[in-house]
Amino acid sequence: MLNYIWGGMIIIGIAYAICTGNMEAVTNGIISSSKEAINLSITMLGVVSLWMGLMEIAEKSGIMDGLVKAVEPFVKWFFPEASKDETARKYIAINIVANIVGLGQAATPAGLKAMEAMSVARKDSKKEIATDDMCAFIVLNISSLQLIPVNMIAYRSQYGSVNPAGIIVPGIIATTIGTIVAVIYCKLRCGKKNRGL
Repeated sequence: MLNYIWGGMIIIGIAYAICTGNMEAVTNGIISSSKEAINLSITMLGVVSLWMGLMEIAEKSGIMDGLVKAVEPFVKWFFPEASKDETARKYIAINIVANIVGLGQAATPAGLKAMEAMSVARKDSKKEIATDDMCAFIVLNISSLQLIPVNMIAYRSQYGSVNPAGIIVPGIIATTIGTIVAVIYCKLRCGKKNRGL
């Protein structure tokens, strides 16, 4: 669906540029945006490589295992059904830790494996319908508490910010509030469902 929306917007924009005689501005915009996209990709590649390397070091040194164990009590409380499966619990915890340290790229594979493990561990036959734990996992990922917003720091650096890391404190505040609201919403919603409301 998004492909159709973006495709339609591009076609409308080009048609409007032709009708108003601004096709040269569109062409210049496409060329400069392409150059900017390549520069941003190279910047992001360096930043992501650095943080993925640090995560690999943390995993091999046992730091990651310690962090995963630290979030396991929350995982057991927030995902009562899914946490009964060891594989699902492990991948959920890895996903949460990776998101907290700002490694969304590392969190995605763990998140996909967590969803797969939750689907396999289901006891009912409604595999095409998401469980409460699956929905809560998605909501938690969207709120995504982050201590170090790596991507935002990289974007700010790329676009010439004087203080790219200045986003850290506001980011922590915003994502903490978002995560608290997400947790409260999910717990209230699941509580209502369990009470038949």
